[in-house]
Amino acid sequence: MIELLARIFIKDRNNIKDSRVRCAYGVLCGAFGVILNILLFGLKFTAGMIAGSVAVTADAFNNLSDALSSLVALVGFKMAGQKPDPEHPFGHGRIEYVTGLVVSMIIILMGVELLKTSFGKIIHPQLPVLTPVVVAILVISIAVKLYMYSYNSKTGKKIGSAAMKAVAVDSFSDCIATLIVLASSLVGYYTGLCIDGWCGLAVSAFVLYAGLSSAKDTIDPLLGSKPSKEYVDTIEKFITSYDDIIGIHDLVVHDYGPGRIMISVHAEVSADRNILDVHDTIDNIERRINETLGCSCVIHMDPVVVDDEATDRMRRLCELIAKSVDEEFTIHDFRMVKGPSHTNLIFDVVAPYECRLTEKEIKNTICAKVESLPGNHYAVINVDRPFV
Repeated sequence: MIELLARIFIKDRNNIKDSRVRCAYGVLCGAFGVILNILLFGLKFTAGMIAGSVAVTADAFNNLSDALSSLVALVGFKMAGQKPDPEHPFGHGRIEYVTGLVVSMIIILMGVELLKTSFGKIIHPQLPVLTPVVVAILVISIAVKLYMYSYNSKTGKKIGSAAMKAVAVDSFSDCIATLIVLASSLVGYYTGLCIDGWCGLAVSAFVLYAGLSSAKDTIDPLLGSKPSKEYVDTIEKFITSYDDIIGIHDLVVHDYGPGRIMISVHAEVSADRNILDVHDTIDNIERRINETLGCSCVIHMDPVVVDDEATDRMRRLCELIAKSVDEEFTIHDFRMVKGPSHTNLIFDVVAPYECRLTEKEIKNTICAKVESLPGNHYAVINVDRPFV
């Protein structure tokens, strides 16, 4: 159905890199979700009143909150699709992450309310009334929620939307919740065991877990999460495919919302190369990255000495020294400055966050090992932490 509606209402629907197309998908799925959830609320509320089931009634109001979630997602996509302005030069894309967080908070709120209602039902148990109509409504609800989970999940993955993925999680949790409600009603009807409240308790736990998991997924990009290894490898492979580039380091990925990625990186080039020729290469890389990966790129050029036996030998020794302190350590920006009385070995050490040593301990340990090398050497070190 969504694909059919997309063909009708979304122009150039396959161009998902276009922010207008992403916004159109978000609005379409949000509007469709509002309609379906309101219909489900009406059906389940009626079923809950007929059966006298707190679990069914609570599940009905959960669908009403889902309609609100879909509405929030719809509004969020519209706001996130706004063009950059003087106050927000990087656009409004992060509103989509905020929308996902709001949806997650709604899920958590409904989980808490269901938890309270379920405790009341455990204290004052009452067998639900089960009729074929009630069963049919719950089965239809499960099928509809599975469909909503399917199209929200598929579309969220297609356009890379955290908000839509949160709505998909909400739909799946509702599907499981309704399935448990149906099971408790059948057990009560055929065995006389009143497990309605206990099942409501199980549903609330599932809803709370889904809400908290979804919240984490939307908070991470807002705080500035680490990019995926695949994305980092793609960037590194792309940049180092040019002959002038020896290697890269200090890669930083700035996420301002889907389709609004900015990266900065240091690229090592031979100090012997003509600076204008290398600058031309850097310009070409920045432009090609924008065209190919859809992100803005700023590359800082780091000249390094190559084909110098003494420098290469000392660089390798310093790499070995760094790895003797921690196998995960790497070094970059290596320079060797010779003076009349001693030689300075200047370089950066990249220490992973898992390393328990302080920056001072790292510097002191490596400096002591460098000074123990033959000759009069001193290490001038800067300790970096990885951004990727």
